[in-house]
Order: sequence, then structure tokens, then C-alpha cells
Amino acid sequence: MTPGARLAAAIELIDDIACGNAPADRRIDAYMRRRRFIGSKDRQVITERVYGLLRRRRRLDWWVERAGLDAKTRTRLVADLVMTDNIGKTEINDIMTGSKYDPKPPSPAEQRLITLLTKDKAAIDHPDMPPDVRADCPAWLWPRFEGVFGDRTVEEMRALNEPAPFDLRVNRLKAERDAVLADLKPLALGAQPTVLSPIGVRLGQRWPVDRIPAFKDGRVEVQDEGSQIVGLLADALPGLRVVDFCAGAGGKTLVMAAQMQNRGHLVACDVHAKRIERSVLRLRRAGVQNVERHTLSSERDPWVKRHALGFDRVLVDAPCTGTGTWRRNPDAKWWLKQSDIDELTALQARILDSAQRLVKPGGRLIYVTCSVLTEENEAQIAAFLGAHGDFAIVPVPKLWPDTVGGTCPVTDDMLRLSPGRHGTDGFFAAVLERRVP
Repeated sequence: MTPGARLAAAIELIDDIACGNAPADRRIDAYMRRRRFIGSKDRQVITERVYGLLRRRRRLDWWVERAGLDAKTRTRLVADLVMTDNIGKTEINDIMTGSKYDPKPPSPAEQRLITLLTKDKAAIDHPDMPPDVRADCPAWLWPRFEGVFGDRTVEEMRALNEPAPFDLRVNRLKAERDAVLADLKPLALGAQPTVLSPIGVRLGQRWPVDRIPAFKDGRVEVQDEGSQIVGLLADALPGLRVVDFCAGAGGKTLVMAAQMQNRGHLVACDVHAKRIERSVLRLRRAGVQNVERHTLSSERDPWVKRHALGFDRVLVDAPCTGTGTWRRNPDAKWWLKQSDIDELTALQARILDSAQRLVKPGGRLIYVTCSVLTEENEAQIAAFLGAHGDFAIVPVPKLWPDTVGGTCPVTDDMLRLSPGRHGTDGFFAAVLERRVP
């Protein structure tokens, strides 16, 4: 593909992502599947451009609007070529030719934008930018993030805007971390032990997992370090009865199954049958034998009432805004609405209220989100405890030595992980125990 054709594909893709209801990675995959003629190198360049424009969108818009133009995909792209690629009018006109596959040439207004940015030798960051712009954060969400991170907000939001590292989780049913690290060494991927998770490996570069032997034979799975940690905090010991109430495709189910060493009973539940089915291959590859899959009709499925007070551990990895995963899904920040938060917090409360019925006296309810918003996390737990006086918080620092090991990175009772402070996705976890009468 010509450089211009790559830009045209990026513009088409971003507009496609904006019109769809699926995350950017899925829209990109679908786009590429429909265009098999696009080679691997071209796919990489197009994808990097799309994600780059999504990550830099707020700062690019600031420059475009400063020049008196409307912020649209094309004008953002033109500004990005000047400010990120460091090229000028001649090079841009050579790329945007209007030929068969190239974008149309820059309009007179876009030419003025190029001239302005080139003349000023503008860097994408500018001292006059408000902090929310410098952090590439939607303005309406900025006060919420300030309430969580305080004077670290810009730092945390910038970290949340960087590409995520490539983490693997070692499956202790089949391997130990040192052996996996030794097996990865010949691939020269810069594999290192994760700092917090005792079962994690961080690669120095992205790599197709189907070209990693340890993945193909079930010794490792792809999973963010933070996700590994919240799975370990469930403390799913061998012989226990455990429920993963919102199991999805089974990432944390796999963590707990390995903790249990295939001893005990682990039920993976979800309201989406297709998500549960996607876990089948992963469970088989991992050598897991103690998992039962169950599709729920809703969070109030009669199955819950029939199994009331029957489980030692109930993990609720609740549906959430996913604000802690913006490193992977930078598009999500631009489509999130207040109504989404309202609907999700109401759903989270209903799920917690139902799932708690499964917890036996002395058992634990573990609430997890990949959100950094207070209303989905601490506020949710406060409301739950206010309605369920037979539950109490088990402080994470108390659990950490026996479940994760090493030094606990927090001193609060509940766990908050963030990319700026811990190098993980943003995660929240609270462990609640039902009192014995």
C-alpha cells in the first residue's frame, strides 16, 4: 500500500469505530478480515495510526480548534502528520494526492493549518493546555479522576493513555515461572518477571501468542498483571467451593482453577452463553478439570436461590465502564456517557445483592472492577455494606502475604491498582467476609 492508502484506511477505520458499538480492536480485526489484501506491515502501520489518533485526540483537537477549524478525523490526521510525524506541506501533499487510493488533497483550511503548525514548529504539548487536555481526558470526566488521583491526576491519565505492556500469566497446573522464563529466552522477547504478581511474565515487545510454545501447550495465558493479582486475592484454596459469578471468557476462572490445583468445585457463570463457550478451549488447554460452566438468565437467576449459602468464595468481576483499561481501549473514553455510568452502577448493585446470597457464613465475596471511578468502587462497597450488615471488609494488606506474596503495594483496606503507580491496568478489589452467626 502507498503511504496515502494507509492514511485513507486509518480515516475510514476511525469513522467506522465511531459509528459502531464494538471496541476498536474488534472493529479493526473485522475491517482487516474484509480486506485480506492488506499485508502484515500495512496492518501494523494502519493500526498504530488509528490508536495514535485516538490516544492523542484531545490534544490534537486543541490545536485544530486553536487554528479555527472544526475537529474532525481528517483535520486531526493532518495535525498529527505535522506534530507527530514531523513532516510539512510538501510531504503531506505528496501523500494526500487524491489519486485512486489516497485521501483527497488538503483543503485550503487544512493547508492553513499545516502552515500554522509548521511555522510555529509546534510540539503536541503546549504550556497553555488545560490539565485535562494535556492528559487527553474528556473534560466532563476530569473532576472524577481528580477526586481519585489528586495531584497525580495528569501523571496517571498520561500513563493510562500509553500502550499497555504485554503480560503473560504462568499456569501453575503445568509450569513454574522460572521454567517459563527459561523457555522464553531463545525468543529474545525481553521476558522479565512481573513486579507484583508471582505468576506473571512481562515481555519487552508484543508478539503473536500462537508463536509462543508455552502458550500453545497451556503453560501461559495472556493476562494483565493487575488481573492476575485480583484473581489471586480470591484465595481459592484447594477443596473449596467457588463461583466466578461474571466469568466472561474465563481469565480469572483460570487463575482460581490453578490456585485450587483441580481440587474442589469451581462454577463459571455468565449471562452470555457465547462468552462461557469461549472459555472451553482455554480451560482444556490449561488442563483444568474442576470447572462447571453455567449460563444465567440474569443476575437473579433461580440457580442462585437454589445454591444459597453454598460457596466459600464468590468472585464478582462486575461489568463496568472499563476506565482502567483505556491503555488497551483508548476509543472507549470518547464514547462513554453519564447514562452509561448510571446504568452500570445500578447493575453492579443488583449483581452484588444477588451474588451475596451464595456466600456461606465465614465465606468471602470478592468484588472487582477494571474501573477507576469511585462510584463503581468504594461507593458501591459502602452502599453494599450499609444494606448487608452481616458482611465486613477483610483488609487487602492482611490477605496479601498469603495470597500474592511480597510487599503489598497499598495500605488501604481495599485495593486500587493504576498504570502510573503500579504499571498495571486500573483495577479495584474489595474482599468482604460473611460473619459466622
